[in-house]
Amino acid sequence: MTLTTLMPGATDTEFFNRAGMDDTSVGQDDKKADPAKVAKDGWDAMMAGKGHITSGLKNKLQVAAAGVVPQAVLAEMHRGMAEPGSGKTDKS
Repeated sequence: MTLTTLMPGATDTEFFNRAGMDDTSVGQDDKKADPAKVAKDGWDAMMAGKGHITSGLKNKLQVAAAGVVPQAVLAEMHRGMAEPGSGKTDKS
């Protein structure tokens, strides 16, 4: 039996809408991961017997930075992306 942890990062699903995060920077990000690719990465990793998989280059870079950047800095970055009202506002 294999237990595989999937670390997808921001993925283009209904999560942000359902979580009330439409007005956040991460919720409005047009470059969220494709859910089909994330699912395939997870499936392939599980079938290969891997213990974990980080899907997407941006997320892999964030995981690598997590080992170097102080936790307080990472927490502030994540707060900035998920803070209510941090997304772009349409002023037209």
